[in-house]
Amino acid sequence: MRKRFFRKLGLIFIPPMLYIIMRILWVTYRKKYHFIEQPIKSQCMAITWHSELFLAPQVYRKLRKKQLTSAIIAQHYDGELIARTLKILNIMPLRGSSRRGAKAVLINAIKALKEGYSVMITPDGPKGPRYSMSDGAVALALRAKLPLMVVNYRPHHYWQIPSWDKFMIPKPFSKIEIYHQVLDIQEMNREEAKQYLQKQMLKYSIL
Repeated sequence: MRKRFFRKLGLIFIPPMLYIIMRILWVTYRKKYHFIEQPIKSQCMAITWHSELFLAPQVYRKLRKKQLTSAIIAQHYDGELIARTLKILNIMPLRGSSRRGAKAVLINAIKALKEGYSVMITPDGPKGPRYSMSDGAVALALRAKLPLMVVNYRPHHYWQIPSWDKFMIPKPFSKIEIYHQVLDIQEMNREEAKQYLQKQMLKYSIL
């Protein structure tokens, strides 16, 4: 009972506190953007690694302030915290993953794409392995015939949480190299697209 009570309190207070911390740190960072391709303004699949979720949604929102966007978020407590934090960034959650609620979240993602939303996804989420490549991102992109907008970053100084994804939190006032790619996979089959996407993302990731 006590655990349930504190979890409910956490859902109320942690997301806004996390958002405030994210925004304060964002202002302190010395950001350098590397546009491998120029940002696109139209609908897309937005892709980032799970370990880069602290910063990547803020980069996305800076580059695409008005685009309707949803994000596939796992159905567990930590996922609910992430979902509520992203809502403050005006990124609407789609709940489910390859492990839980896969069919329902796929249907909802297709509906969101038809309604003009971009969809944000972490191909190695929700539980890895780190830098692995699930089917979801490329399957949705191929079905919707959309480009992939990929965001990676390399902070010069950062904390790393001892989790499966080695989650990164750039330290205050750190210089951050931000890499933006737009990838077209429409002429590839699913396996070719997965290998290509993984290779391109790893180019700009901290290994």
